[in-house]
Amino acid sequence: MPSTDFRGVADEVAAEMAAGRLRPGDRLPPQREFAYARGIAVSTASRVYAELARRGLVIGEVGRGTYVRSDLGTSRAVPPEPPPSAVDLQRTLTYLPEQEAVLAETLAKLGRSGAIEAALQQHGPTGTPHAQAVAALFLAAEGYAPAPADIRFAGNGRQGIAAALAALASPGERIGCEPLTYPVVKGIASRLGIALIPLAMDDEGLCPDAVLQTHRVTPLSGLYLQPSLQNPLGTTMGAQRRADLAAVLRRTGIVAIEDAVYGFLADTKPLAALAPENVILIDSLSKRVAPGLTIGMLVAPPGLGERLGVSLRQGGWSATGFSLAAGVHWMSSGDAERLAAIKRKDAAERQAIARRVLADLEIAGDPRAYHLWFRLPDQWRAEAYTNAALRRGMAIIPASAFAVTPGHAQNAVRIALASPGRDDLARALGQLRTLALAGDEQIIE
Repeated sequence: MPSTDFRGVADEVAAEMAAGRLRPGDRLPPQREFAYARGIAVSTASRVYAELARRGLVIGEVGRGTYVRSDLGTSRAVPPEPPPSAVDLQRTLTYLPEQEAVLAETLAKLGRSGAIEAALQQHGPTGTPHAQAVAALFLAAEGYAPAPADIRFAGNGRQGIAAALAALASPGERIGCEPLTYPVVKGIASRLGIALIPLAMDDEGLCPDAVLQTHRVTPLSGLYLQPSLQNPLGTTMGAQRRADLAAVLRRTGIVAIEDAVYGFLADTKPLAALAPENVILIDSLSKRVAPGLTIGMLVAPPGLGERLGVSLRQGGWSATGFSLAAGVHWMSSGDAERLAAIKRKDAAERQAIARRVLADLEIAGDPRAYHLWFRLPDQWRAEAYTNAALRRGMAIIPASAFAVTPGHAQNAVRIALASPGRDDLARALGQLRTLALAGDEQIIE
């Protein structure tokens, strides 16, 4: 007799997948048809599909239905590194020819007598008073001047995010975020036992009313968001949206983690400038300078500095002495800002290439960003398109990797523009365009 408990029915479907009766890429029937075929209520069918998505066995694509995942048995919290042979359209990492001389000069300076000894010393989350003063000046913007004593240092931006999440929420507590968000944050939250709660967003980013409504029902322990060049959608909040969100933070007392790692490309005023008592600002040098020798910087709101410091120490997330010394040199010498200016120009020019090559397709995002959002033609599913692209030597990321709620992803992919040379980028984008317009991959294989 078939099970009527939704978990039992989910077990039956999972067994069919394991036996090969349901294959990767197969579409499950609409929930009403599934309920009729299994002799269960439609409400139970809905819970079955949600359970299958929670287990990572299926993916729901908005307006297209529910499909058996094509990557069963792999971890999807964070996308895998692209194969060495593939054109990397997956990571927003860039290393430009102009960087080599800057980096070489820094390493040479740190190797001179006296400097290397200081660089090899270990520091705590506060670094040194000099490092704090340099970072505070570097992060300052119009109307925003963080105090040096409020600066904390992490090994990189990711570690800063992890420390901030751990400082704001205990296991089982809730952090609000955009419904499509940075995959690493999903992985960190899962490891920490923190529940990410997707909140409504529009073309300008997170909606303040959604924060209020969700917080009224069940209080949030904090927010995580990217106000500038949001990853993956590329949205950037306007001045009024930032003001409205800052007002909500002050009204509710919620503390937001502002991921400003991409902010240097947009050169916008941080949310922290409008609500300094309710925002932990996180930035790093990984995008401006280089990911292999970077530091993360956190600006602590009043009363949270010690908690963030404890979180950084307990997690083992403090910056190393060598990276801190290099970062301080880059920030104080002006090299970091000079490289940032070069990369702002580079990002805009790469966006221009992408928008020219993909002009007849549906792409979205900020023209200042190193990534864009590509909504696929109806004949494609995002995962199938991603797999087909990889077989042709191009690594991209499907929308499902960014979706906070399993099984609820747009039929889209994110394309990173930073890593390949420009000629390689143009060729790869042309191949992605041809692939997208060719139709079902079975036709073109």
